[in-house]
Amino acid sequence: MDLQLSLFPDDPKDNSTRKQKKAKLGRYQRIQRELATTKRDPYQVQVDINPVSQPLQTYNFIDLFSGAGGITQGFWQAGFNPVASVEINPIASATHQRNFPNCHHFCGDVNDFNPHQWLSKIGSPSVHLVVGGPPCQGFSVAGKRDPNDPRNHLFQQFIRIVAEVRPWYVVMENVPGILTLKKGKIKQAIFSAFQAIGYTNISVAILASAAYGVPQIRPRAIFIANRFGMENPYPNPQLVPEEYQTIESAISDLPAYQPIPSINHEWTRHSPEYMERISKVPPGGSLYQTYVDAFKRQYPGKPSMTIKENHGGTH
Repeated sequence: MDLQLSLFPDDPKDNSTRKQKKAKLGRYQRIQRELATTKRDPYQVQVDINPVSQPLQTYNFIDLFSGAGGITQGFWQAGFNPVASVEINPIASATHQRNFPNCHHFCGDVNDFNPHQWLSKIGSPSVHLVVGGPPCQGFSVAGKRDPNDPRNHLFQQFIRIVAEVRPWYVVMENVPGILTLKKGKIKQAIFSAFQAIGYTNISVAILASAAYGVPQIRPRAIFIANRFGMENPYPNPQLVPEEYQTIESAISDLPAYQPIPSINHEWTRHSPEYMERISKVPPGGSLYQTYVDAFKRQYPGKPSMTIKENHGGTH
């Protein structure tokens, strides 16, 4: 049994200067310093994996709070086999099912998900990995950060399912704000909960998606836990800020968008006057002075800022 569970692609040696490394951390550098696990370098463990176009069907995983399947897609591309997913939104669940027809889908409340009962229906396969991103609205600095938001405690259902399934590894993704909510008590509660069920080696690191080729500034807190007492692997950044992929390089070759009513898509209909106002917003500027994140124009020569969902849709 190879316990070097390969989670990430092969990474080149990081030759970043001290100044460049500080730039990577950006505004999350303070949080990283305060993390309990930063007594070690979170990028210390090197993991090799050869990217594959088809799943190896060796390691099985369950995706909780799967949405339309973004995390599932990533692990599938890395060679893992999705055996079950849990998603409460029927439209997102249907999309996941369409893209992963061999994965067994539970469309419903995660509180009602019985993993043993569900897995017994599909032959009780071994589950080597549980992944997922519990809803982050209550943690995000872009929201109200209400410590009493009931969604903040959905990670407890994540813990419950991990305790019942007993996978080798666990990967949980969320916004960096989860680390500072309630002065770090939420993060500590997550650590304590995993340790209480036998996953004593748990760590968290903030990874910047732009450092791995995504044309977007989207840092994420990545929790990894295992029950073997092994060091948890994190990938070295592959790019420095000067090398980040820009919006222009990512989408400039796409055709102009034309709304097609016949497809499964809804868009906001604005008046000609409103569209004229939007067209005059400069790069980095916003349509409103009071809501600076709404209708914000991107810089073509930079990675995209995180797109915020608001006003009933994403703009």
